[in-house]
Amino acid sequence: MEVFKNGNYSVRKWTASDRDEAAQVIKQCLEPYGLQFEPQGADLDAIDVEEHYLKNERGEFWVVIDVSNQRLVGTGAYYEVSEPGAVEIRKMYLLPEARGKKLGRYILEKLEERIRERGYRRIYIETASVLFEACQLYQTAGYLSVEGVETLRCDQKLYKDVTA
Repeated sequence: MEVFKNGNYSVRKWTASDRDEAAQVIKQCLEPYGLQFEPQGADLDAIDVEEHYLKNERGEFWVVIDVSNQRLVGTGAYYEVSEPGAVEIRKMYLLPEARGKKLGRYILEKLEERIRERGYRRIYIETASVLFEACQLYQTAGYLSVEGVETLRCDQKLYKDVTA
């Protein structure tokens, strides 16, 4: 079940028993930035992971576990979008206690690696500019701005072309 390990953190595939805790992590990460958790909107995919990620193997949803206390401290995911050969990275969140350790960059790199392995050629990310640290991460990882934001909570859409 473990996807990879990085120091005191283990990343594994989401299971149904993670549903509530993962949703709480996302909510806790959004609140300090004045953003609302939207279980019937932008965050429905974090509630109905089976439909949005697992059905027909459209993507993957990972959870980040602090191995010292077995606490869920982050999430990361991707799923196919309507554009052929493209996916969207979603739900990249880490609680404050797991930040500042280059863990976000590591998870992003692992998501990109997995996406390339599966043969996708383009990655999209939608984010809100108030999530400054996330925006900085994506920019330094080579993501470029593009038009077409679809999520009301977000004001930036980014993309990166990758090759298998």
